[in-house]
Amino acid sequence: MELERQAPVITLLTDFGLNDVYVGVLKGVIAQINPALTVVDLTHQIPPQNIAAAQFNLLNAYPYFPAGTVHVAVVDPGVGGARRSIALELSDGFLVGPDNGIFTGLLAQRTILHAVELTNTEYWRVLQPSNTFHGRDIFASVAAHLANGVPLLNLGAPFDPATLVKLPLATCTPTPTGFSGNIQYIDRFGNAITNIPGDFVQGKRWSVTLGKRTIPGCRTYSEAAPGQPLALIGSHGWVEIAINGGDAQFQLRLNWHDTVQVVT
Repeated sequence: MELERQAPVITLLTDFGLNDVYVGVLKGVIAQINPALTVVDLTHQIPPQNIAAAQFNLLNAYPYFPAGTVHVAVVDPGVGGARRSIALELSDGFLVGPDNGIFTGLLAQRTILHAVELTNTEYWRVLQPSNTFHGRDIFASVAAHLANGVPLLNLGAPFDPATLVKLPLATCTPTPTGFSGNIQYIDRFGNAITNIPGDFVQGKRWSVTLGKRTIPGCRTYSEAAPGQPLALIGSHGWVEIAINGGDAQFQLRLNWHDTVQVVT
């Protein structure tokens, strides 16, 4: 007996928060097209308009979903303006959202098979979308049709992926004593996640230098005394700076893009 094919998953990542109906409306649009589709909320707590935070979270979530998943990412300060609405086909999934750099980190690791600007209004929710809510009127609707099996090239006009908007990504560089990088993300616990791969320190004795402060490299949070700083390889695979039972961002006065030195 042939097993029934499971419908693809749709993920949603936005800065909409949970105080308003915006997230529920996206799901309603998808359900109007196919209520059997599985919709997963990656997060809706991206800081408002923070495209860099969105691309970091999508990059880290993407590998945990089955091939064919349609990922909708909407952090869109340029909504209604000149930026393109796009859909991209990769070898193992689809991306739908604004062309504002939100897919930068992920695309640095993967090849785009096809890229289209979403110009075919047949797959929009309405012919005249709101100038402030393309997530509802374009992206959610397009994602549902993709998950239903509509070929990506039917959705609009193809374009050269080389023209995609890209965010500048800070680089991790070797130094005489180790590596120099930056804080690329701070999570809700106040953990500061760097752009230094954990592979660079795995199995070594190492520490992190922040200005004049030296923070020991550990395997777990509990290796530091309560309230004390530590560095470790997080579940995302990057070197992160934390406080055992505390908030490293607040206690160490850390900010996005701060320079971090790893000494090995």
